[in-house]
Amino acid sequence: MMTRERMRFWILVMMISVSGFSQGMLLPLISIIFEKDGIGSSLNGLNATGLYIGVLFASPLMEAPLRKFGYKPLILTGGFTVILSLFLFSAWKSFWFWFVLRLLIGIGDHMLNFSTQTWITSFSQKGRLGRNIAIYGLFFSLGFAAGPAMTRLVEVNEKLPFLATSLISLMIWLMVFLLKNEHPESDLESVSFLSTFRRFGKVWKYAWVALLPPLGYGFMESSLNSSFPIFALRNGIDVNAVSLIIPAFSIGSIVFQLPLGILSDRFGRRNTLITVLLIGCACFTAAAFSKSSSVALFICFFIAGMAVGSTFSLGISYMSDLLPRNLFPAGNIMCGILFSMGSMAGPYLCGLVIEWFKGPSFFMLISLLLLGLAGAIVFCKREAPSRTH
Repeated sequence: MMTRERMRFWILVMMISVSGFSQGMLLPLISIIFEKDGIGSSLNGLNATGLYIGVLFASPLMEAPLRKFGYKPLILTGGFTVILSLFLFSAWKSFWFWFVLRLLIGIGDHMLNFSTQTWITSFSQKGRLGRNIAIYGLFFSLGFAAGPAMTRLVEVNEKLPFLATSLISLMIWLMVFLLKNEHPESDLESVSFLSTFRRFGKVWKYAWVALLPPLGYGFMESSLNSSFPIFALRNGIDVNAVSLIIPAFSIGSIVFQLPLGILSDRFGRRNTLITVLLIGCACFTAAAFSKSSSVALFICFFIAGMAVGSTFSLGISYMSDLLPRNLFPAGNIMCGILFSMGSMAGPYLCGLVIEWFKGPSFFMLISLLLLGLAGAIVFCKREAPSRTH
């Protein structure tokens, strides 16, 4: 039995690493291709939003089919949608065709992420939940960090990165057929589009504070990748330094993701989140006063990544602590929704701040966000409801 459970866990973890790998490959690759073709940065950014629009569009529609068909069919469907879309990138090069493919990848990836997250949170014992979700987040981060390496293949052939990534995804996807299908824990409420929104209301009532870390993480991650390069170049930091500073955050996140998950199992999700958010706030405040030093920014980004690079997975674990099991699917959907909302809002708001305010405004905005999240968790003490209803 334990062997089967381990196999199920690691197949799900490998699936999510492939999801991160495909996303990490697409973001820089398409930007590079469009830049070479002379497409403006604003249109380039617009095309990138297709993935997040797909996530937001799919989110309210996910729970009903999951409850009806189970985890495995949704993972297979989402994975196949991603694989086919990746392959079709090589079939026809068109701005709006690629936008639609990115939207489909957003839908497929969300189907995949939502199903694997919910399945892992449903079968994980409470004492190992933080560890399991941390491993889940770690492998997504590893995949996301490895994805940009595929951009080198564009020098050989523009179609090659898409074809290679779709083939890698296909090989891992086939392993899902080894799993036995399961269904989430049900309740007496009927499964429908309207009931999904009623469950969203219950999730917000019980666990709204646990949804804030995914929102903050989406805001922070997208801002660091999209807005920080603009801020850095305007403050005299060269492109080569920027290309080293940004990955420092991801490296810090990868190094400390699993230890933080284990610590959260021991000391509690709430205490761990408050601590890492305050450390992250301090790091970005320090970065504000070191905005012209590449070495200081690298150190600040690395330590910040160690602290707040795990806020999404810690938020999911905290949400799972606060909700009855029958609300896990709706809770995971809402984590994805708030992450996407943060991801879309971050670059826009940070862009406005950089445009209208001088000095360390970019870092101070992120510091204030993290401080606000920590304050919300401090002043909102939520108890886990009974798991029987």
